[in-house]
Amino acid sequence: MSAALAAFSSGALAQPIDSYRARLSKQDHYNSSGDALISAATIIRQDRANFYVFGKLDPEDEYDTFFNDKANRARLEKMLSRGSISDNDIESILNGTPLIRVDIHAEYVVVTIEEH
Repeated sequence: MSAALAAFSSGALAQPIDSYRARLSKQDHYNSSGDALISAATIIRQDRANFYVFGKLDPEDEYDTFFNDKANRARLEKMLSRGSISDNDIESILNGTPLIRVDIHAEYVVVTIEEH
């Protein structure tokens, strides 16, 4: 059972340790070598690298206290696989530039689209 499902099943929804909003602009859809990214998790991770490492910020991007650490950014794909994101939201991330909200928990993240 995933950590997110366990939290839902227990009836006591765990509070996130941090949350942030970010616009996933076109620059976030490419890695630092210029290669197109093909998963929602890698696009979200690139957004955080752009924010913290490369200084490529979008106006809606917010600071978080978790993914400012490189080792934590490296965990993002695994955390998302343990968390939740809808198929529609994945499609929006892959094919657009949505504003997302990321709720960070100790072992997983929950991603939702706030604006397309």
